[in-house]
Amino acid sequence: MADGPDRDALLAELSALSATATSADGAVTLSVNTDGVLTRLRLSDAVSRMSPAEIADAVLRTYVEAQRDSAKRTGQLLAPLGTGGYLMDRLRWRVQFEPAPVPVAAPAPPPAAGDAGGADGKVLKDRSSDAAAAAPPSGPVPDDDWYAGGLRFDKAW
Repeated sequence: MADGPDRDALLAELSALSATATSADGAVTLSVNTDGVLTRLRLSDAVSRMSPAEIADAVLRTYVEAQRDSAKRTGQLLAPLGTGGYLMDRLRWRVQFEPAPVPVAAPAPPPAAGDAGGADGKVLKDRSSDAAAAAPPSGPVPDDDWYAGGLRFDKAW
């Protein structure tokens, strides 16, 4: 018989762990699992009186609160296995994480009449939409090209 915690019981507790948080005004309620992944999001009628930026901020702050609770509870479950290592460091980071406020930029004033766009009179135009879309590869994609291309949602084969 092993001296440590029962592996199956620990895995069952970690799988069942869910942390729920509600914003102070009750507009947002959400749940996360042991990994801090969002599993449920509920918005009350109070969001109809909020701007999109206020809703986003309430969701983010409530999400962080639920993640903190999840990290604390996961750490408590895993503590008998030791408090060192990468996983425990990540849990401690999640507990201390505080999202930075996102400043809302004021719209730039329109250029004055007769202003050519810059001090040197040059006007830049975004021509990214003028280029033709790249055709998808017709056959198998080599691994080097596949991974260098970043996140993909189509099959590699």
